[in-house]
Amino acid sequence: MAKAAKSIAILGAGGSMGTWFSKYFIALKYSVTGFDSENAIKVKGVIGANSLVGAILTADYVLLCTPARKTPEIIRLIAKEMKRDAYLVDISSQKSKTSSSLAKIPAKINPICIHPMFGPSSTSLKGKNIISIPIRDAKKELTVTKNLFADANFVTIDANEHDKKMATILGLTHMVNLIFASIISKDDKAGLTEKMAGSTFKAQKILAEGIMSESPQLIEAIISNPELRRIAEEFWKDMGRMLTSIQDTKIEEIVTYINACKERLGTNSNVATSKKKMAAISRVLDK
Repeated sequence: MAKAAKSIAILGAGGSMGTWFSKYFIALKYSVTGFDSENAIKVKGVIGANSLVGAILTADYVLLCTPARKTPEIIRLIAKEMKRDAYLVDISSQKSKTSSSLAKIPAKINPICIHPMFGPSSTSLKGKNIISIPIRDAKKELTVTKNLFADANFVTIDANEHDKKMATILGLTHMVNLIFASIISKDDKAGLTEKMAGSTFKAQKILAEGIMSESPQLIEAIISNPELRRIAEEFWKDMGRMLTSIQDTKIEEIVTYINACKERLGTNSNVATSKKKMAAISRVLDK
């Protein structure tokens, strides 16, 4: 007798990441059930469920592609209804609350807390990072995650440190580009700006527009990371100091700031290599 296919329920299956994971697991020959109270599920092969609980009752894995703010409550609602030895997988971008919720689920359910560091435009997992946050058994949870996403790279880190790092990796980049996008969106001579722009502006604009293509709910969740406040305050402080130095024509202070920044960057980055990469990007943009 042929072995039954593994089954996975994807909550939020109609959203961008839910759609990506639906396609991914269908390609792996999983039986995929989807539920989404807000978006239509459009992936061929996904079995639509009529209710949240109905979707998860018999699934081997339950994957939460749900808004970060709602995820802890969803964990609480469904964990007790899942079948014994099933895996409850959280992929949210903030982990302090979701990891705490996963730690409280019944012992019969296995928690998996991960953060995929890629978006719905990714075509494969090769070269992509997935962060694993230990809940009960770090080794077992990482092994299961590697089996599910065999082609990815993995980093293990605790929930608090994860959120601190995400404040820089996601929070700061989204905040800066959101404000940049807001400013250029008010340009009443955008056509002229485009004609005059060089590769630096073009690259920054593409990055900002790419971030703005994400759902407002996702952007809000990312910049609402409580750990971002400290970094944002440092950014604001440095911005104010820089503007004061410019206004007072304190050229030496500005140059000193730039050189100190370059020196610190050089301890972990190869600025010369980055310059070559930027030149390659410029050549693409100029075509």
